Amino acid sequence: MTAPTRRTGPQRSAVATLLGEQESFRTAQELYAQLREQGNTIGLATVYRALQTLVEDGEVDVLRSDDGEAAYRRCSTGHHHHLVCRSCGRTVEVEGQDVERWARAVADAHGFSQVEHLVEVFGTCAACAAGRAG
Repeated sequence: MTAPTRRTGPQRSAVATLLGEQESFRTAQELYAQLREQGNTIGLATVYRALQTLVEDGEVDVLRSDDGEAAYRRCSTGHHHHLVCRSCGRTVEVEGQDVERWARAVADAHGFSQVEHLVEVFGTCAACAAGRAG
């Protein structure tokens, strides 16, 4: 039995389109503010619902900050990791075969199977580092 197809409304489309234009992760509040600035009358609760649906459908990645706040980014499909600049938020998708091998080895060493993992690497991008040096 196949899962029912979700209806894509204009609000969800607006959120998805805006996320597709972003280079970095954005919070629901940031997306809401941008949509309102563009003249969209969408409500904050609708932005949260749209984001949740996009996450559930695998169209958007979610990243949690140290304080637990969720930020969202439209990413490529398939398993990948992120490099995230602490200063400007710029995000780069990376594949990491070394990470994949390490995760399998650690799981095997401890007798775990069906292992999943998320790896996010935080640092300072070259542009922000150059700005500090100048």
